[in-house]
Amino acid sequence: MGRTAKPAKLRLLEGRSPGRDSGGREVPTPPAFKRIPPNPPSWLTREAAAEWRRVVPGLSRLDLLKPEDRAALAAYCESWATFVTATRQVQKEGLTIDAAQGTLPHPAVAIARNAGREMRAWAGHFGLTPSTEQALARGADDDGEDNPFA
Repeated sequence: MGRTAKPAKLRLLEGRSPGRDSGGREVPTPPAFKRIPPNPPSWLTREAAAEWRRVVPGLSRLDLLKPEDRAALAAYCESWATFVTATRQVQKEGLTIDAAQGTLPHPAVAIARNAGREMRAWAGHFGLTPSTEQALARGADDDGEDNPFA
């Protein structure tokens, strides 16, 4: 299993010329989904709902969201919430615990690590990783002739 392909709009934002990706390859036109942000699920935890409210406006400005992204975006937000909860627990209780077997790593350390990996994987699907930050910023600020979405 290889790397997950970037969405066409992100490939175009990073591209060298209209209709082409950063390698100069033509980017096929994506399906014509209705580009409106999904509504958040009512069951999101408080921290996940806050993350939803934080990321959706920027992704919406770039027309990267559609209603069908609801589950993937919810998974990203809940991964963030788990990461935050576990990190706060480690900050409060420390990196290790005393057990009958001796001093052991706090279980929340592994939970935070796993949630962070999952969060980064989901974030990559939405262009929220540092490697795509410049492309997103360019697309949000550029409304000139070179922007295929202007």
